[in-house]
Amino acid sequence: MGDAPLLGGRYQLGARLGGGGMADVYRAMDTRLQRVVAAKVFRAGTDVVGRERFVEEARTLAGLSHPGLVTVHDFSASEDEVYLIMALVDGRTLADVISAGPLPPQRVAELGSHLADVLAHVHDNGIVHRDVKPSNVLIAGDGRAYLADFGISRLVDAAARMTSSGLIVGTATYMAPEQVSGAEVSYPADVYALGLVLLECVTGKVEYSGAGAESAVARLVRPPEVPIDIPPNLNRALLAMTADEPQRRPTAAQSAELLSGQATEVIAPQRPAPLPTQHLPVEELRVESRRNLRPWLLIGAFTVLLVALIGYFSLPPEPAPPTLPPASGPAGVARLPEDLANLERLVRE
Repeated sequence: MGDAPLLGGRYQLGARLGGGGMADVYRAMDTRLQRVVAAKVFRAGTDVVGRERFVEEARTLAGLSHPGLVTVHDFSASEDEVYLIMALVDGRTLADVISAGPLPPQRVAELGSHLADVLAHVHDNGIVHRDVKPSNVLIAGDGRAYLADFGISRLVDAAARMTSSGLIVGTATYMAPEQVSGAEVSYPADVYALGLVLLECVTGKVEYSGAGAESAVARLVRPPEVPIDIPPNLNRALLAMTADEPQRRPTAAQSAELLSGQATEVIAPQRPAPLPTQHLPVEELRVESRRNLRPWLLIGAFTVLLVALIGYFSLPPEPAPPTLPPASGPAGVARLPEDLANLERLVRE
């Protein structure tokens, strides 16, 4: 090991710590400063696009400074050697932590608030990470979390949804719906991915499992299933962060506030802008008001007339006056002599 050539004439490589599609990460010794570092070494034989991504990652990280980002110490992009020297984070990835089981909800909220704050800093610098996932989150021995692997990040103004080979960029399991459908990718895609990562921390399982295509399409069929038996601030945050429409998601900074409990309201969905109001002169407004009032006056008059007619025809008929027998002459005692005379006349006949 001691006889191996030094990387860049300065860094002695040790044990391999991990790797990805285009680079390997080693524990290394900075022989000049006598400190242990992490060396991410570009793998020979990777295509030109991969090399460009690696170089861009180094430049991206070098321009950022946040406690949740791994510090960049050195970088080289010569013809013979392409490498990135970073501070060594002794610990495990978040993927390793989750494999042991779900995390306590309070720990998930704290971790999420911290990572959302890191993303807010990244976004403030005009960068979209585009590959937020558990294996790209490093958990140090003291519990501090770091967001790593900016290999496919892009400046937001130049963020392309596909590589030169026509493949969608990102990890299918944590892609936002707009990434899956081939729409424009911007900051909300990182917020969505972080939401799925935190949901996985809570449940201990991948929300959209399966092969690449199956996992990617699943989120277009159903929304994530966020548990209701978790702290309200965590439940609200996960629901908002994993909204289907990008404009309905909170920003990374707002997500940090939701997760920490500083914000109690979920971000309201955007509403269509009101139609512009046309301001007319006062006299025209009066004429317009009278013009608009006429149909209502006619309707009101017709309604009153209709109610009156219905009421009239609904009344019961007036009772007929009682029929009295015809009068036969003066009433009472005064009529008695005449009645007796008539009776006598009838008998004689």
